[in-house]
Amino acid sequence: MLITIPQVLNAQELDHIRQSLAAARFQDGRLTAGPDARTVKQNLQLPPDGTQARELGESVAKALQRHPLFMTAALPARIHPPMFARYEPGMTYGNHVDNAVMGNNAKLRSDVSVTIFLSSPEDYEGGELAIDDVFGHRQVKLAAGDAVLYPSTSLHRVNPVTHGKREVAVLWVQSLVRREDQRRILFELERLSTMIRNRPDHQQEIESLQFCYHNLLRQWAEN
Repeated sequence: MLITIPQVLNAQELDHIRQSLAAARFQDGRLTAGPDARTVKQNLQLPPDGTQARELGESVAKALQRHPLFMTAALPARIHPPMFARYEPGMTYGNHVDNAVMGNNAKLRSDVSVTIFLSSPEDYEGGELAIDDVFGHRQVKLAAGDAVLYPSTSLHRVNPVTHGKREVAVLWVQSLVRREDQRRILFELERLSTMIRNRPDHQQEIESLQFCYHNLLRQWAEN
């Protein structure tokens, strides 16, 4: 399930993050990559253990959690702190699958990956997020402040940036519902409920949909 989430960050939040990153000191992105990913990863990252990364990460996580589409699609149990990445001309991230387990002390299983675009698409050329999943090959390049959510099991890559600068925040979610097919069913049930919720003549249908949604969630959810 690949879902685009519009306007995760508002203009004020986006401007603050951009200004902070413009003055920040980045490091080689391979420092946070596993042995296999290190061979295909060519980017820069804000040091994840620094004060700046933690403060910006908290604001990004809060913005995501107030967005109803993210909450419905991801059903987050835990969220890994965002990583802030920069791609300059010639930089890329080749084919890879995100690590199944992340974190040092508090381990998190990665079920859902999220990329939040911080640069406007007209500010750089190339740099598309290319994702291969059961529905085929798709390339994503969104407006600044928008996000894309996709299964962490997907093979994906970042195409080479040929001009300009691409900046993104990337994070991972351990979902209450581990299986992607089950999350998709719940998402579709909730989406249908939302579509007809404001129609008074469909109250019985809404009640039936919510009965199915919450009892499936009760059956599939994990602590």
